[in-house]
Amino acid sequence: MSPQEQNFWNRFRTATGTEIAAPTESFRFGDSPSMANELLGLVMSGRKTATCALARWYGPDLSPLPAEGDLFLILDGCDTPRCVIRTLSVDIRPIREVNAEFAHAEGEGDRSLEGWRAEHLEFWQREAKREGFAFTEDLDAVLHRFVLIWAE
Repeated sequence: MSPQEQNFWNRFRTATGTEIAAPTESFRFGDSPSMANELLGLVMSGRKTATCALARWYGPDLSPLPAEGDLFLILDGCDTPRCVIRTLSVDIRPIREVNAEFAHAEGEGDRSLEGWRAEHLEFWQREAKREGFAFTEDLDAVLHRFVLIWAE
């Protein structure tokens, strides 16, 4: 954790009385500073209460798979800590099985399943090209539901 992240976490701990020494992980949403800021804004407004990532991006040498109760420090596009979220639930399923209710909870675009699919498939295809793997809708996705619990 960077010194800036540690200072933010310490303020969070003082403000909330939590005894947890460190977040599960610090991260920013998306693959660009502008996307990170846009999605952070949706979290801060309460519109975004879920996120989704490919299961292949989690593992022993990668990001930890979220679990109920985990606390995450969310960063903006400049990697400045902005808020803390708590995991409510995690579900792993093939991309093709994501439903309209989950798409709505992600809070992006018009919140429709069609809009969700268009945006996410484009994002994941871009990542597949960059990382050199074959993208299909049969790949497992991690459906992460969360609640915003603290922000400055």
